[in-house]
Parts: sequence; C-alpha cells; structure tokens
Amino acid sequence: MADFDYDVLVIGAGPGGYVAAIRAAQLGLKTACAESRETLGGTCLNVGCIPSKALLHASELYEEAAGGALAKLGVKIDKMSLDLDTMQGQRKDAVKGLTGGIEFLLKKNKVDWLKGLANFTGPNTVEVAGKSVTAKNIVIATGSSVTPLPGVEVDNKKGVIVDSTGALELDKVPGHLVVIGGGVIGLELGSVWRRLGAKVTVVEFLDQILPGMDGEVRKEANKIFKKQGFEYRLGTKVTGAEAHKKGVTLTVEPAAGGASETIEADVVLVSIGRRPNTDGLGLEKIGLELNGRGQIETDHDFATKVPGVWAVGDVIPGPMLAHKAEDEGIAVAENIAGLTGIVNHDVIPSVVYTSPEIAGVGLTEEAAKERGPVKVGKFPMLANSRAKTNHEPDGFVKVIADAETDKVLGVWVIAKVAGTMIAQAAQAMEFGASSEDIAYTCHAHPTHSEAIKEAAMAVMGKPIHM
Repeated sequence: MADFDYDVLVIGAGPGGYVAAIRAAQLGLKTACAESRETLGGTCLNVGCIPSKALLHASELYEEAAGGALAKLGVKIDKMSLDLDTMQGQRKDAVKGLTGGIEFLLKKNKVDWLKGLANFTGPNTVEVAGKSVTAKNIVIATGSSVTPLPGVEVDNKKGVIVDSTGALELDKVPGHLVVIGGGVIGLELGSVWRRLGAKVTVVEFLDQILPGMDGEVRKEANKIFKKQGFEYRLGTKVTGAEAHKKGVTLTVEPAAGGASETIEADVVLVSIGRRPNTDGLGLEKIGLELNGRGQIETDHDFATKVPGVWAVGDVIPGPMLAHKAEDEGIAVAENIAGLTGIVNHDVIPSVVYTSPEIAGVGLTEEAAKERGPVKVGKFPMLANSRAKTNHEPDGFVKVIADAETDKVLGVWVIAKVAGTMIAQAAQAMEFGASSEDIAYTCHAHPTHSEAIKEAAMAVMGKPIHM
C-alpha cells in the first residue's frame, strides 16, 4: 500500500461517490474523494432531487391555500400572497444544510476531500488541481448532465431558455412555461410553476408522457395532470427556438412529419434527459472506451476492463437514479475491500414527485407479459379510507404477479404518498414475495399502504373494500 497515496480514490461526490468513499473508509481503507464543485452532494443535492423537492413541497402548500383546498377543510385564510424570494430562500437553506452535512460525514470518516476536477494521467494516477495523486483503486462516479437539444440553446443566466438548474432559479412566475420533454424532471418542475400560477404546456416527442413506465400508469397520470391544468402537445417535435425580448418562439412539427407551427412562451424548459459525465476524465490515457451510449461498461462487481478502475451511478448502464448510485457506491466499496457487494438491479424503485406521486418497482405489465402469463390486481385509492378522508382520491395500486408461481414481478402506484408506499413493495420483491405474502401481511389502518394489501388481494380475486 505504501506505493500509493490512497487505497481508494473516488472521482465525484454525488450520491454514488460520497457514499462509496464513506463506505470504503468505514472498511479501513485510506480514502479520498475528488470533487470540483464548491459543495458536496453532486447534481442531486445541489441542483436536482433536493432543491426541486423543496419547491414542490412549498408550491403544493401554496396551491392548497390559494386554490381553496384548505378552506374546504375549515382552514380559512383571509389574506395570502406569494413571496417567491422566501420560497427560494428556504430551498437554498435546505441545500446548504445538507451539503454541509455531507462535508461533516467525510471528515468524520476521515475521507480527504480533494478539491478540483480529477482526470487520469496514467494507470492508478490522476491529476487534481495540478497535483498528481495515486490510488490502488479508482472509482469513477461523475454522474450525468442535461442532454442538449439541437436548435434550442440553453442560457440559464438569461432565464428564458433554461434547463432543470435554471428552472429552479426563476425569479418570477412565468406567464407561460413550455416544458420540452414529458419525463420525470419536466413534469416535476412544471408542477412547481403551474401551482404558482403559470400556464404550463408539455411538448413530448412520443405519444404519451412518462416513457418507460407502466402503460396504464402513464395514461392515468396524463388524465390527472390534464385535470390539474397541464396542456399537452404529444407526438410533437421541437425544431427550433428563438429568444426575444418578450420570451421565446418555439417552432414545432408533428413527430411523424407534417407542417410546422410556432408556440409563444415566456420561459422554455429543456428537459429531454441526461447523459453521462465522461468528458475531461482522460479515459483514453488508460485505454477505457465508452459504449455506444457514452457509458462506462462494468462487470457485476462494478469493475471496468481496466484493472483497479471501477465505476458506479449515472456513468454506467441502468436508470439514472440517486438511490441506485448510492447502493452501487456501497457495493463497489465492499467489493474493493474483498467483501461481496451486490445490487439487485431488478428491484430499483422509481418515483415521480408530482401530486399525486407516481412510483413503480420491477416490471411494467407490458414487459411482464412478454415473459409469460401474469395475474394483475388493482385497487383504487378512492376506496382507501385514509385517501378518502384526506380528500386524495386520485390514483390506484397495481400488483403484477407471475400467473403460475404468484411471485410479484412489479408494483405500480399513483397516490399522494406513492414514493413512501413503494418501499414496502421493493422490500417484498427483494425477498421474493408472492402476492399472497403481501395480501396476508397485516397492514395498519387507516393508511394509504392498505391499498397495496388490497391490490395484492385483488390478484387472487378477493379484495375486501371494492
């Protein structure tokens, strides 16, 4: 070990990187984490998952008050107004507190923070801020960044054509916000500004929102968001955008081909996906090539084809989710230490933090049917006592099980607290549960989670409350 500065050097301090560094240090390995941002936590904590949730929560409370939902519960507010500066301030406070918390955790675990962008200069060697650093094991955890859209140039400083980072920083509510992309990030940020008073139009190339999710869930979400005020231009391609003094003129045309037209907007949010951050790493200097999607390929242990180089998170294949990266960070550290670190990529939950929330784990019904016969059980939230009492009737729970073995293959939820509910389904699937296992597990009453029990009972054709 004396030949190297560190046993483990992690490049990137996002969810995958800082978790890998902490776990490696816990296992007795001398560890450093290189990060070029001024704060730790990566995209998720600084300009992604966390700040967006701060605005989603605050905007939801505002809409409940302004839209009369609270008044119907007997909570009457005579005068109210939007203080966007304060709302943005609490977002920044949340981020500051959590980034500081990660810095504390690195210090507590004796992980060295190397401040600067790391790039390979040779085997087991990187350069950080002009200094050469060596490590026996190097973990690439550099995350991802926004995918650009040709013909639509993002400039967050001007605040007219923005990406997800710029959409968090708007200093006033746009009159008309056009979201390019009907995926998770676009719908979440679109929800924030719609609740605060913006007209929101979603332009999506495909014929439905939320690509990759269960088909029935996608249709129901479309219906719910339309009822909330979202406007859709589905099957539509954006071919250009011209920013001017009054906003943006978007040029669009049918995805299948046809005449073009224009849409006028105050602000345009480009949200068509993310791509791995591999530029500037100097991978060519260690002979590490990318696959056709710009990702780093690894084996089951997260080792690349280059000895001593590992990779986790958004830079490798799989869903670009913070919790997936965290689990991979723990696993790679344990594998480096000689233990057995495993991530079950078949059981990675995903959540859309709109209202209601949308969550899923495992296979969609469509994908499950491709593998063989299935049984499906559904239960509407309208029939759930807690949801009904809370005036949260939208959505349902859907359990998909193997028709022969009854093993649960997928669970999909649209509900106010779907993100919390899905954890039960993920844990059940991790242990290979059958729908009967879930159906005969006692659930507390009254809770939203009873809908999962009822949906599991519906797989067997015997739900109680419908």
